[in-house]
Amino acid sequence: MSLKNHPAGKLISFEGSEGSGKSTQIAALAKHIQLLGREVLTTREPGGTEIGEQIRNIIVHNSRGDEMCAETELFLFAAARAQLVRQVVAPALARGTLVLSDRFLDSSTVYQGIARNLASDPVQQINDFAVGNVMPDLTIVLDVPTEVSLARIRLRASDLPDRMERENAAFFAKVREGYLLLAKSLPARFHVIDGTQPEAVIEKEVWKTVQRHIA
Repeated sequence: MSLKNHPAGKLISFEGSEGSGKSTQIAALAKHIQLLGREVLTTREPGGTEIGEQIRNIIVHNSRGDEMCAETELFLFAAARAQLVRQVVAPALARGTLVLSDRFLDSSTVYQGIARNLASDPVQQINDFAVGNVMPDLTIVLDVPTEVSLARIRLRASDLPDRMERENAAFFAKVREGYLLLAKSLPARFHVIDGTQPEAVIEKEVWKTVQRHIA
C-alpha cells in the first residue's frame, strides 16, 4: 500500500498534556468540517483500530502497568500507530478525507523521548518507521499549565485515573515543556493555543487555523 497523502486529504493532529481539552475541540472541529460538506474522520492514539485499542488497554489500564519500562511503552505506542496509519489514516487520506487525530507521533517524541528521558535518535527512528511518510499537515497544541492539567484530571467524574494520568507534576511539567520546544522548532506545522481560554474561544481559533490549511 502506498502511504503517500492524497493532495486533498489532510491529517490534523491535536497534542497536549492530559486534560488539555483535545477531545472537546476535535468534536467541535469535526462539526465545522461536516458543515462544509467535507468527509471527516476522527481517531485517537493509541487506538483507532481493534488492535490499537487492545494495545491501548495494555498501556493505560493493565494491572501491572506501573512495571512497564519506557522502551516497552515506546514500542507499544509505535505498534498501535503503525496499525492505525496503514489500516485507517492512509486509506482515508487517499480518499481525500480530513483526518483529525487525538495525538500522533509527536506524543512519543514528548512523552517517551523527553518526559521519560529516552534518547532522541531511536525515538525518531521508531516514529519514522511506524508512520512511513504519513505526517500531520497541521499539529495543534492545546497548552495548559501543569497545575491546570492536574486539576482537570482530578475533576474527571469517570473511572479512576489511568496510568498516564497518575504521573506526578514533574512529569507533566516535562510534557508541557517538550511540546512548547517542539512547536518552537517546527513552526510551519505547529500552532499553539492557550488551552485555559473558554472553550468557545479555543474553538474559534482552532477553526480559523484549520481553514487556512484546508482551503
